Amino acid sequence: MSAIAVNTVSSTVFSRTSSYPSLTRKGRLARFLVVLSLTVVFGAGFAMKAGAGASVAPSVGVSYVTVVVAPGESLWSIASAASVGGDVRDTIDAIMSANSLNSASVQAGQVLRVPA
Repeated sequence: MSAIAVNTVSSTVFSRTSSYPSLTRKGRLARFLVVLSLTVVFGAGFAMKAGAGASVAPSVGVSYVTVVVAPGESLWSIASAASVGGDVRDTIDAIMSANSLNSASVQAGQVLRVPA
């Protein structure tokens, strides 16, 4: 004799559940605005770091003389020779800003732009 066994399996549909709550329209808008504002802030920061906000041309009316630092010379001696009747400290500040110097120390053979 032959026997046929039929096995019935019930199929269960699994729904995708998430541990995160779904966002409402206001929530999605708020998230978008936060991401957009952060993008603008970071973009502006990178643009400023790249020099997008720096002026290219020096101030109007300022002319420079190129000076090579001799052995034994200091920034004070160069500035005192360049400032005729003016304050030497202001001339030192102008030389430092024109040459992007962080300190007042200079080396022999260094080329400096000195305001005329």
